[in-house]
Amino acid sequence: MAPTPARDLLRSLPPVEEVLRSPQVSALAPLLPHDILADCVRDAVDAVRGAILDGSRAPVDGGALADDACARALACLRPSLRRVVNATGVVVHTNLGRSPLADEAVHAVTEAARGYSTLEYDTDAMARGSRHDHVEGLLCALTGAEAAIAVNNNAAAVVMVLAEFAQGREAVVSRGELVEIGGSFRIPDIMAFSRARMVEVGATNKTHAADYERALTPETAMLLKVHPSNYRIVGFSEQVGMRELRALADAENERRRAAGAEGDVLVYEDQGSGAFINLACFGAHAEPTVAESLRGGCDLVSFSGDKLLGGPQAGIVVGSRQLIGRLKKNPLARAMRLDKMTLAALEATLRLYLDPERALASIPTLRMLSEPDDAVRVRAERLADALRSAVPAGCARIEVVPEVARAGGGALPLCDIPTFAASIAFEQGDAQGCEAFLVSKRAVPVIGRIKHEAVLLDARTIGEDDIAEVADAVSAYFEGLGSAGAGA
Repeated sequence: MAPTPARDLLRSLPPVEEVLRSPQVSALAPLLPHDILADCVRDAVDAVRGAILDGSRAPVDGGALADDACARALACLRPSLRRVVNATGVVVHTNLGRSPLADEAVHAVTEAARGYSTLEYDTDAMARGSRHDHVEGLLCALTGAEAAIAVNNNAAAVVMVLAEFAQGREAVVSRGELVEIGGSFRIPDIMAFSRARMVEVGATNKTHAADYERALTPETAMLLKVHPSNYRIVGFSEQVGMRELRALADAENERRRAAGAEGDVLVYEDQGSGAFINLACFGAHAEPTVAESLRGGCDLVSFSGDKLLGGPQAGIVVGSRQLIGRLKKNPLARAMRLDKMTLAALEATLRLYLDPERALASIPTLRMLSEPDDAVRVRAERLADALRSAVPAGCARIEVVPEVARAGGGALPLCDIPTFAASIAFEQGDAQGCEAFLVSKRAVPVIGRIKHEAVLLDARTIGEDDIAEVADAVSAYFEGLGSAGAGA
């Protein structure tokens, strides 16, 4: 029986060793171990084999196969975690690393990382110190708290607080605050993990003080208020304020003392975003700052370090000295503690807040959120001019368009931030192809978005230093279209 075309194609696949000896692949031999290079060749051969088995009848191109193996090998040399240009208009973009650090924080990280440090050494006492000391005083000064502790993220902070104060007891929470955020992080699951017994009160859209009051029992350990993160319930809705929760807890604690019962009911807020400054751009959608929540009656407040605070990933708990002291002694505090580089970045970021004007100018997240619309438009015009100079004539229509930016990171979901973007409408190529090229084919990916078949590059999250990088990337896409056409 005559062999099928597929069999002929499969037999024409070159051996791995033959591809390894090709000029393209052998040139990479000094850069990568032989085993890794061979694996890249096998993957390239397997990709062609799979295409044949799926029905492709194109002749096997040995040169193209070697080029694919080279591309796979070069990808192994490229860091997986690397810088990108955020052109999405989402300031605190979780997928892109949330808040960029201030220059002062970057310098502090470098200094801490390059040698030894005073991580747990007290130079005044010339003895062992505590890593908590580096940020605790600053956090207290900035929020009015008596004490503070920082762990590796806010989810860890929530777990630790619940495990320490509500394990085996009841934590009362509104049904309208049983949130799920990115990565399927759900408050009910966290409460179950920490072995706190969740008591739901109220309805999804309305919860009253009386709902909390009716739920109080001798087993109640805390009244929990949860930041709703990336959604809001609007219209026919109501929620209970912090001062009302404080009054309920105080009344219950008085009853317990009168009856000789032990254990106070705590008021704990998982604030999430952790704003230290309410910017004018937040308008009517501004959230309470950490200091305001403490003044409102919270015993403990936890929040993220890398959202509206604009620092590194961290989970920070502030509040009562006695309660924070218990958290410091909890075994989870060691399991979830911060490393020296994160502490260095957090300390440097907090120091900037001692001068609010300096914080607004120096912390990238605050600067991007608060930058005047006119300044964003000027940068968008510069970006559009650079794109027009870089893109061949007749390939695309480039203009500046008004858009809406977002705070991101689950913060301020109803806050529309005016912005301006460079819009690329295609005469050659298309938006999907350009977006894929900017993301997957560049050493520094450019992450934008598509709207009405145009690629939008939002100037609110693009820095002046990024403009040339973005223009080069877009130019390379159109140059590739020209090369492909010439080759055809």
